[in-house]
Amino acid sequence: MIFPISSIFFFFSLIMGTTLAISSSSWFGAWIGLELNLMSFIPLIISKMSPYSSEAALKYFLIQALASTLIILSSCLIMRSSNLTLMIILMALLLKLGAAPFHFWFPQIMEGLSWLQTIILMTIQKLAPMFLISYLTLTPLAAQIILLSAILSAYVGALGGLNIMKLRKIMAFSSINHMSWMLVALIINDSLWMMYFFFYSIISSSIVLFFHSLQLFSISDLLTFSHSTLFSSILIPISLLSLGGLPPFTGFIPKWMMIQAMLMNNMFFPLLFLLSSALITLYFYLRILIPFILILIPIPSYNLKSMPTFSFSFSLPLIIFSNSIGLFLPILFLLF
Repeated sequence: MIFPISSIFFFFSLIMGTTLAISSSSWFGAWIGLELNLMSFIPLIISKMSPYSSEAALKYFLIQALASTLIILSSCLIMRSSNLTLMIILMALLLKLGAAPFHFWFPQIMEGLSWLQTIILMTIQKLAPMFLISYLTLTPLAAQIILLSAILSAYVGALGGLNIMKLRKIMAFSSINHMSWMLVALIINDSLWMMYFFFYSIISSSIVLFFHSLQLFSISDLLTFSHSTLFSSILIPISLLSLGGLPPFTGFIPKWMMIQAMLMNNMFFPLLFLLSSALITLYFYLRILIPFILILIPIPSYNLKSMPTFSFSFSLPLIIFSNSIGLFLPILFLLF
């Protein structure tokens, strides 16, 4: 797939904005990095002019501009009340992140993006706010606010995806649910949330690339596409179960580490909420997979021309391997 030069330029500008926000030694520099990141992502959204992308770009600009305004407002109040300033900055960063209770914009904007743009929104665009939130976790008030947002995000992401038929919205609510685990990991350890983010990025990106290659946008498309190869038939169940964190797939590895870390820090009450929400997310993944598995037997189709085919089969084994690394962990323990 060939990208225009302008898109490549704005993508590198987006990475520069994220890097500036993360590495800045002042909140003013972090704000400049966030603004550069925002102004670089909007041209990427509207690279293909359509009513849906224009609406998504406008919504994204308004939400992110509101969050930036709150950061500027907090700088004006820093001399009056440090706690109030901390709460406003956290609220602005959670709004940029799309975490509950400021999640309302995230599924709507995901619906207006292409699959490749959703990868950027679910992964790269979350890096800078997550790093900035990690700088604020030293105070008890910030830790309590982050923990409350994590619990809300867990149930919003789990319950929000139950009756959704659009795959992009399902991925959006799944991202909100995974955000709850990363927010709790922020409170415990910086390396823990970066490890979780790494696994989450690999798994979600592999699923999105598969959906993009087949041009699947709803559950009905998922159930009616042509199962041309055995690999493509196996990939969707493995990927979705891995994203849901079902052992022994790859998605269970970071959750397993998170469970151990939360038990060691006596965080039993938040762990109960996160595990119960993970069971709900597994339910709506299985709701997709059960009819999918039942129709794996090839059936005659009278509309073969409209059926999408998997265009880059060389990446198929790589995607399967990235979602099934957990299957090889017992072998590694036996060898080492």
